[in-house]
Amino acid sequence: MSRKVVRTSKFRHVFGQAVKADQCYDDIRISQMTWDSNFCSVNPKFVAMIVEASGGGAFIVLPLGKTGRIDMSQPTVCGHTGPVLDIEWCPHNDNVIASGSEDCSVMIWEIPEGGLTQPLKEPVVKLEGHSKRVGILSWHPTAHNVLMSAGCDNVVILWNVVRGEAAVRIDTLHTDLIYSACWNRDGTRILTSCKDKKLRLLDPRKGTVIAEKEKPHEGSRPVRAVFVSDGKILTTGFSRMSERQVALWDLNSFQEALTLQELDTSSGVLLPFYDPDTSIVYLCGKGDSSIRYFEVTDEAPYVHYLSMYSSKESQKGMGYMPKRGLEINKCEIARFYKLHERKCEPVVMTVPRKSDLFQEDLYPDTIGPEPSVEADDWFAGKDGKPILMSLKDGFVATTKKECKSIKSLLTIPTAKHPPPPPTHTHTFLSLELKALRQMVEDLTKRVSDLESKS
Repeated sequence: MSRKVVRTSKFRHVFGQAVKADQCYDDIRISQMTWDSNFCSVNPKFVAMIVEASGGGAFIVLPLGKTGRIDMSQPTVCGHTGPVLDIEWCPHNDNVIASGSEDCSVMIWEIPEGGLTQPLKEPVVKLEGHSKRVGILSWHPTAHNVLMSAGCDNVVILWNVVRGEAAVRIDTLHTDLIYSACWNRDGTRILTSCKDKKLRLLDPRKGTVIAEKEKPHEGSRPVRAVFVSDGKILTTGFSRMSERQVALWDLNSFQEALTLQELDTSSGVLLPFYDPDTSIVYLCGKGDSSIRYFEVTDEAPYVHYLSMYSSKESQKGMGYMPKRGLEINKCEIARFYKLHERKCEPVVMTVPRKSDLFQEDLYPDTIGPEPSVEADDWFAGKDGKPILMSLKDGFVATTKKECKSIKSLLTIPTAKHPPPPPTHTHTFLSLELKALRQMVEDLTKRVSDLESKS
């Protein structure tokens, strides 16, 4: 992979940084299962992680702010009778999460505001239709209450969650284990990769193959595939010599890869996370201690290496925060929740900028939590485009500016012009205000004492 020519890109200097130790989630017994899923799912309210459990399967759900050492008695979601293999938060309701398990079932759970106070054993809905373990879950991006599951029985099922029934069952197309399954941006297509060495582009409601690619990678190890912008597909896999590869494909000319790059000889499966707002793809390898990131463009070689975040400890799984959960003030463009043996460590990806203003080029309108179509309408044939939201509403003035405005208030005599009551954005500074006022009074007194002595 050539890195000699310096490209101009606003993401050239993106850097990853782990948060401080007190902002991690410690003493969590992460699941020892060897299944190649993320083991972690996160949204702007909660982080969920699959954990070790005796006599069944469980996952833990924590409010994002509940960092530090997690007590052993922390309640879990523990309704499955077999180990949990995959979990996924609903994009349209931050309190609803789906889980797939070795017990062949899919369960939908509702997490109360503020998190769990007691173990959750009864799901809102239990979906039964697979004959073998369920390892892949994915919610529809625009249709409300539509969930896709894929199991080791080589079957893909689209569920109408409201009705608790399998609306579409795709059970004749895949001849072997399904490695990955995902939706495109508006949910009109499904992309699957399979152990039979085929990529399949499917019409979800008809359950038919639109396009097919045999051997996107020559190796026999698992292939992962995701949609990227402009009708392109990005895949990760292995060469015949077991070298890890990343490739980009155009759906209009599916036979030849636009680019195929070899990365290294590690054995971990590369999990791709694509951000359509910035056209950056992040590759996180199971068992790796690094996250590589690339920019996808329309010019050769199409997938441009940007940089790599490295740490000492390897990752057992990875959660990816939706765009609306990021800290816009700090020019944060991605946040990962990296699972270690006994903890979860957030890793923040930032574009260094000096300006305190809202960075419109980094934050175009992104997919919001509002669904554009209901499940019954979608299964009846109605499509819905993603409803976008502006991230500017989540941007607040920096602390530095707030402090300046508060200092200016201190210079006004309190008798004539009492300061206005603190707003919700300044509440957390009330103690500092008291201390500052006391310091001003002390300094004024000392100055007058010195003047009288002189």
